[in-house]
Amino acid sequence: MEKITRRSFLFKGIGAGVIASFPVIIPSRVLGAESPGNKITIGAIGLGGMGSGNLGGFLGHPRCRVLAVCDVDQRNLESAKKRVNDHYGNNDCAAYKDFRELLARDDIDVISMATPDHWHAIVSILALKSGKDVYGEKPFSHDLKEGRAMVNAVNKYGRIWQTGSWQRSTGNFRFACELVRNGRIGKVHTVEVGLPTGGAGGTAPFTDPPPELDYDFWCGPSPWAPYSKDRTHWNWRWQMDYGGGQLMDWIGHHGDIAQWGLGTEYTGPVDINPIHAVFPKIGIWDAATRYKIECTFANGVKMIVQNAESGVRMGAKWYGTNGWVWVDRGGFETDPPTLKNEKIRPDEINLYRSNNHIGNFIDCVISRRQTITPAEVAHRSASIGHLCVIAITLGRRLRWNPEKEEFIGDDSANRLLGRAKREPWNIII
Repeated sequence: MEKITRRSFLFKGIGAGVIASFPVIIPSRVLGAESPGNKITIGAIGLGGMGSGNLGGFLGHPRCRVLAVCDVDQRNLESAKKRVNDHYGNNDCAAYKDFRELLARDDIDVISMATPDHWHAIVSILALKSGKDVYGEKPFSHDLKEGRAMVNAVNKYGRIWQTGSWQRSTGNFRFACELVRNGRIGKVHTVEVGLPTGGAGGTAPFTDPPPELDYDFWCGPSPWAPYSKDRTHWNWRWQMDYGGGQLMDWIGHHGDIAQWGLGTEYTGPVDINPIHAVFPKIGIWDAATRYKIECTFANGVKMIVQNAESGVRMGAKWYGTNGWVWVDRGGFETDPPTLKNEKIRPDEINLYRSNNHIGNFIDCVISRRQTITPAEVAHRSASIGHLCVIAITLGRRLRWNPEKEEFIGDDSANRLLGRAKREPWNIII
């Protein structure tokens, strides 16, 4: 053991299945937790809003060391590099515009990936193939077939995956799900998933892209389109070629929690019924601004996905025969109110407990155990959003086989499960 380095022990020399069978006790001389050369090494790809936030989480973790950053916008790249160097008091952080150069480094253990949605699958799969564990932002994928390919890659290469659905690592969301799972509101028949209302826009004129942005690389596998300041960075969310609107932006949060409470996180609905949807009439933003979709599971439970207005609140609200539970960020209510004082007994369903989402990921990188939001779970949560998007796009009710992951008797809908990629990008696992 003393001849095996901590890095080769954890990441190279022993397969994930073998490590999982070992007692999770690793001598401190192997981990070398206090040695900078024996930290979990991080490369951060995508350094905008969430990418910047996640970078701070890894910088603040005592078992991590950030070695490299990557972004196609020079401003984001330089800002992140300076932030890392200032944190460590040196100039060692490497900066890349092409994520493939970062992935080629064999001294990086973990990738923090927070690109726009249309890059999730390609960046992640190449990272997994290069032997790196991944902390990837939600929504898990840009389309359903990409999501399945990503899950397959995680399994094929034996890597650890954590999705940025951090609400699972907060106590009120976990407790709400435990109340539901343990029958405190009786038999559940409906769950409301309240998501933000989108906005119309995208009317800024087409111009040349700013010199600091490699715009063609930013478009990547999605169709090229004329540059507008309303197209890139935060605003990519409202365009279906790059994001999925508020529906996809939040389904990996409140939709994920709804799944957790129902215990349906490894399956999906069998019927998707679009009640209504409103789309922008002008501008380049084309994601639905208002929407309501009713998804029915095989056991008859309905999940209603809708924008939060007209009495519908943000968050997840489960209705049962004996009451209801509602939870949101900073909000928690029950009927009857006394449910909030309930205690979950040891002999009941006690859900996976994490109090720090990045910390849970790092724990699992070391132990090789499953994270609180692993790839399959994240894929199934994102899939609900993808199915809803297809239903409102076609404007008709759809039947779904969650085992085969295909629509029943609807070739047009099945064609919308994946997207063609712009050359030279493709997905090969």
